[in-house]
Amino acid sequence: MAKRSRTKPSTQPGTGDGTGTDAPEGAVGPRQPCPCGSGKRYKACHGGKDGGASAFVSRPFEGLPGECDIIALRELVPAASAPLQVKDSDRTVRLCSLLPGAAPAMSRDSGEVWVGLQVQHQFGDPSRDLAAVLQKALDAEPGVVGLTSDPGPGPRLQDLVTNETLDVTVHEGFDYWLDDVDEEDREGLAAALEQANGSITPTRRLTSVEAAYWTDVGTKEHLRWVMPEPEDALLDALSRLHVSGADVIVPEARLVGMFRAHGLLCPVWDLPVGTGAEVLEEPAAAFKTALDEALADTSELTAEQRSARSGLANRQVTIR
Repeated sequence: MAKRSRTKPSTQPGTGDGTGTDAPEGAVGPRQPCPCGSGKRYKACHGGKDGGASAFVSRPFEGLPGECDIIALRELVPAASAPLQVKDSDRTVRLCSLLPGAAPAMSRDSGEVWVGLQVQHQFGDPSRDLAAVLQKALDAEPGVVGLTSDPGPGPRLQDLVTNETLDVTVHEGFDYWLDDVDEEDREGLAAALEQANGSITPTRRLTSVEAAYWTDVGTKEHLRWVMPEPEDALLDALSRLHVSGADVIVPEARLVGMFRAHGLLCPVWDLPVGTGAEVLEEPAAAFKTALDEALADTSELTAEQRSARSGLANRQVTIR
């Protein structure tokens, strides 16, 4: 006979282990792991009531132009940048995957402001964090601008940015760090730049579809594609395509799983070594057409499709 649980039943639905039937969809129970990845319970991290970290936002970049690309630059792409147009400012602002020393932002001698996506801090809402450090950098003297504590209430990036699209440039290395540096000042930075460039994995953004990135990690090549569709609908559609064999982007490619980051899924394909990015353009566009058709299919999944869906769901890794 199984032992009785020593946990007392909660008197409030949804406040025991996060599984109460009255809890809102996607709610995190106080005793569950915090979704930020800290390893702490939610109530001791972003679920704290008194002086704790800001509330966790599961899809922080929703509504921003290029939401999927922003997630890719934050989590997957080593060296990339995109210009931002900021409300009530004529300053040149550049959103970067990574800045020197993983700096949150830099006010440059040239007058430009650069904001980094790959940073070490995490206060629950990356969009609010980016807005806070952007505002600080716009007011700062030239130099590195940090964010060492929770910025508290305030505007989010969605409130400051006026872009209608996001024009992403993927760089072969971190040489873009020197774009606005005079030639005579570059020599002292050469060693640090060479070391940073040594960690780069070749990456290309496909042009035929949105937010799909090819990368070569040496022993393998991958296609990693951040998709904006709701998770359940996307899993259903991918399972339909898998059963029909339509999820094979190119011959011998294989959909091996997916990342979950900032509220969206990023399917990942293993590719044969030597595939390259150019070969993927037409097949990726054709796959997007097939995916849209599968997303529009609202019929019940077959037993085989349900099995495929279960397999896909079990091959997910949450990276934020």
